[in-house]
Amino acid sequence: MKITIVGTGYQGLVVGTCLAENGHQITCVDRDAERIKNLSEYRMPFHEPGLEELVTRNLEEDRLAFTTDLSEAVADCLMVFLCVGTPAKSNGEYDLSYPLAAVKQIAQAMTGYRIIVNKSTCPPGSCETMEAVLRENTEHAFDVVANPDFLKEGAAIDDFMRPDRIVVGCSDVRVREILKELYSPFLRTGRPFLVMSQRSAEMMKYAVNVMLAARISLMNQLADICSAYDADINEVREALGSDSRIGSTFLFPGIGYGGPGLPRDVATCVRLAQDKGVVCDLIESINNVNTRRREHFLQTILDYYGDGIREKKIALWGASFKPRTDDLRGAPALFLIDHLRAAGARIVVFDPTASTKLRERYGDNIEVAPKYFSALQGADGLIIVTEWNEFRRPDYDRMGALMREKVIFDGRNLYTPQVMKSHGFRYFSIGRPAV
Repeated sequence: MKITIVGTGYQGLVVGTCLAENGHQITCVDRDAERIKNLSEYRMPFHEPGLEELVTRNLEEDRLAFTTDLSEAVADCLMVFLCVGTPAKSNGEYDLSYPLAAVKQIAQAMTGYRIIVNKSTCPPGSCETMEAVLRENTEHAFDVVANPDFLKEGAAIDDFMRPDRIVVGCSDVRVREILKELYSPFLRTGRPFLVMSQRSAEMMKYAVNVMLAARISLMNQLADICSAYDADINEVREALGSDSRIGSTFLFPGIGYGGPGLPRDVATCVRLAQDKGVVCDLIESINNVNTRRREHFLQTILDYYGDGIREKKIALWGASFKPRTDDLRGAPALFLIDHLRAAGARIVVFDPTASTKLRERYGDNIEVAPKYFSALQGADGLIIVTEWNEFRRPDYDRMGALMREKVIFDGRNLYTPQVMKSHGFRYFSIGRPAV
């Protein structure tokens, strides 16, 4: 099947490449000529495990192509996947100008019937708005489908190839069957193909992210209570996760969630409720709890050093908002770096994939270490920010020998307090007694 993907950002590139890997003829379109040139020459714009190999293979097999010419790409295909960014402000105000502009261009380029599959995160009613734009700009027949994705950065290929479910918002039976056939190779293990209204499908993405964010914020509040009563949140979490009604995922306390998705979608969900006069104080509190978590963690560091933090060398392990990605959007590390620098501390950061983006953002204002142990040389403290696997079982004796002061602020609860004590570290974590 010939399919056009509009947008070669994180979502569009993963979707297009995975469809090409399953034998479809995919053309990815983007107005960024430099990005298209780089992709055509096998240079990736971001880090996602396994994606570079798939892009290379499908380019060489001529199943995947990149272009800036939207008209040519839309002229000869059945389906057009819309993977365009929908930015939102911190107050949840959303901006549909990018997807609607893309839809207008698609309409003007259509040479016959097309199925427009919207994978961009858009509020309920957006598909209807897109249909109106299409009607104004083309005489050709079309159908618009809401088809949200649930890709996790760092595991996106596996999420696409082995999804928990496929959600399709569409009323036309023929279009449903076409989409079902498209996704059938990914549903061979019996995962559900869920058909619903456009608005329900659009709301589904917000509902999932709000639920996940709520679990994280709730665990962080429970961690605060554990700290106040000298309980251990890890022990509580283990027992909580064994309850079949709750499950164990997204129950890890820490310095809060980041990234482009959860903060945006929680804020947008609040805004959608406010626009209709719906009271949703529980959802409103989710992002507030998340913000306070970062502030509380920062204050623990500032209280420990006091005025002496000026000129202290503070090492950070991890900068990306989660492991297995180089994405710094909404990353808690940026909040910590900015405030610690403002307090006068010298900052050295190691991240396995985000070094280039850190240098682009901070220049010479911070030091970016080439290896994680080199970041500790002469450090007055270490902050664990991202739970990369290589940080989980380090050589504690080597760490202590390199550091000027053996103190660790663990924002991900990677280590055991008793082990830290036995190696002579002062150790501060989340929801557990300090060492």
